[in-house]
Amino acid sequence: MNENFEPVTSKPYQVRFDNGRHHRAKLGFVVLAMEQTVEDDVYKLAPPGVGVHFSRVPMSNDATLDTLRQMAGGIEGAARLLLPDDELDACCFTCNCGVMVIGEEPVMAALKRAKSEAEPTTVMTGVVRALQAVKAKRIVVGTPYLDEVNAHVRAFLRSKDFEVLDIQGLNLRTNQEIDTVEPEFLLEFGASLDRPDADALFICCGALRSLDIVGALEARIGKPVIVSNQAMMWDCLRRAGIDDVIEGYGRLFQLRRRDVGLAG
Repeated sequence: MNENFEPVTSKPYQVRFDNGRHHRAKLGFVVLAMEQTVEDDVYKLAPPGVGVHFSRVPMSNDATLDTLRQMAGGIEGAARLLLPDDELDACCFTCNCGVMVIGEEPVMAALKRAKSEAEPTTVMTGVVRALQAVKAKRIVVGTPYLDEVNAHVRAFLRSKDFEVLDIQGLNLRTNQEIDTVEPEFLLEFGASLDRPDADALFICCGALRSLDIVGALEARIGKPVIVSNQAMMWDCLRRAGIDDVIEGYGRLFQLRRRDVGLAG
């Protein structure tokens, strides 16, 4: 034994405890391995007292139908790493196109197996609830995706009873490209998609920096704009019973649970 090693005997203390830094709610998010936008956006939208926790699922940077399908097997394991010895209020999978290619129900089931105490949701589940909350039925959609993925986006939204008046994609293949699309370009791109008969505009993909321009885009087109990370975080917060109004990120965040017919 090291001759400098001596036993330590601490005095007894009456330790005081409180409810911790995340006393209002704890939210868990499964993000893609190469993701660079979602976490920043979620932190921006987290009110005081709400904890946000992240785990990553393996995924190729080449976003095709095949690589998206291959991600399915890693979702449950990634979710199990989210506060494994503590409880979450909600657990969310954050990849839009992954949800639509793998399927909303299988993704939700994987999250529920991993964190049975948490309410499972996905970014696209949040988008649907957000579009319903702003009373949109006829929508236009912008994405960064390849058109083979855009076909799944349109089919998913139609299956949720939205009329997709138009969908336009940028046909970007890699996450690095998507991460670096200029917000000012997204503002121009989104505005170019609007049409008079649309109730709302949806910009799909959490890797796009569309949260940065959602307020400006709403002001320009004069109608609700839903973007992925805004809708996702609104949904997770409302599911966790957090009704804070957050300024600067579109009219969606003005809507509380009672405004959209949710309990509480």
